[in-house]
Amino acid sequence: MIERDEFSVRGKRVVVAGAARSGIAAARLLARRGAAVTLSDVRRELPEEPELRNAGVALELGEHADATFTTADLVVLSPGVPADLPAIRAARQGGVPVIGELELASRWLAGRIVAITGTKGKSTTTTLAGRMLAAGGHKVLVGGNIGMALSAQVEESTADTIHVVEASSFQLETIERFHPWVAVLLNFSPDHLDRHGSVEEYAAAKSRIFANQTPGDWAVLNADDAPSLRLAERACARRVLFSTERQLPDGLVLDRDAIVRRTAAGEESLIPLRSVRVPGRHLLADVMAAAAVASLAGVEAAAMVRAVESFTGLEHALEAVAEIGGVRFVNDSKATNVEAARRAIESFDCGLVVILGGRYKGGDFADLAAPLAERGATVVAIGEARDLVCASLGAHVPVQSADSMHAAVQQAFAAAAPGGTVLLAPACASFDMFRDYAERGRSFKAEVARLRQGWKATREQ
Repeated sequence: MIERDEFSVRGKRVVVAGAARSGIAAARLLARRGAAVTLSDVRRELPEEPELRNAGVALELGEHADATFTTADLVVLSPGVPADLPAIRAARQGGVPVIGELELASRWLAGRIVAITGTKGKSTTTTLAGRMLAAGGHKVLVGGNIGMALSAQVEESTADTIHVVEASSFQLETIERFHPWVAVLLNFSPDHLDRHGSVEEYAAAKSRIFANQTPGDWAVLNADDAPSLRLAERACARRVLFSTERQLPDGLVLDRDAIVRRTAAGEESLIPLRSVRVPGRHLLADVMAAAAVASLAGVEAAAMVRAVESFTGLEHALEAVAEIGGVRFVNDSKATNVEAARRAIESFDCGLVVILGGRYKGGDFADLAAPLAERGATVVAIGEARDLVCASLGAHVPVQSADSMHAAVQQAFAAAAPGGTVLLAPACASFDMFRDYAERGRSFKAEVARLRQGWKATREQ
């Protein structure tokens, strides 16, 4: 069991900023713990309003009023709410403590925390680590930035629970005592610069995952990713490295067609590569990171293999959608930054057509020029960033522009040859055209289904 200081909100006025999934879970938890809770959101209506009011949560809708925040005893931020909003700045200036939802929930957990972050691969690694731990007989709750918010796990947390938490930079920037038993940093490249302001601020947020670890904890790190190794330089936890490219003397490596863990005590084969069902070299690194977590928890290799064999990947992460006229369609809508898009592109051979664009949030599209050119690729640019995509890549590969997902799928299919692949890997946020990356991915899949119906009808005439 992890020892944590007693933390109480009974009788205190607590304001939760942001009524998305995490904020709503935090508000409900705080109300159950005896706080006088106000949930503040800029939206004027919430579908959950009746349920929240019945749970004793007061609502402030349409604004974040300074007076609401400055008169609170505690402010809790939902991850989607920037910490520099005027009302939140005013609260801090008035001496009101401000913490994030992840921090809040962690103070009441009874079990150990496995926290997983990185620019790309968090969801896949978190899901797989949870499956491996469960296959090994552990009581596991998976969530955080995906699935169940950490605040929704508190009531189920016991001393023998392992909480596997996907932790975003937005969540990590507002932690204080958050203490992972195992902290995983998969990789690091510029992202979310529209929110963090600079690469340095983004890096500082990511590195906070190690801030409260002790020498009795573990840091799982990607030996192939120099930036993430630099971010972990000050971590005092014991280290486990993994590599898809090198033969480490200590850590997880690829050897004899298997994922192998090497230690001073010897070598253990964990997972045959033939058991791995997810595509892409970068997703293999995610499998290795999950296996490192499972190994630290004492999970046997056979249980890891069972978990891996039943896992074919997540929706919107190199998700195979359909094949039409010999052309494959693949949905990687979760590739919301340039580095993630590059890794997706490098997962395929020649004959590639890539749909790129959306709301720009940093990075250099020119970094994609070489892998695209090597594959003789064509690009279809969409969204607010399409002019920037055209300017960055037009001298290197053919670039078309499309006004909608419907047009993008139609143009991509027309540009593809049998045996080729149409890949949605936007390298951008989705908010210019869609609610989130999931809606964007589902729109892509719906347009592919529509294309397939039309293609079949033409063939049958």
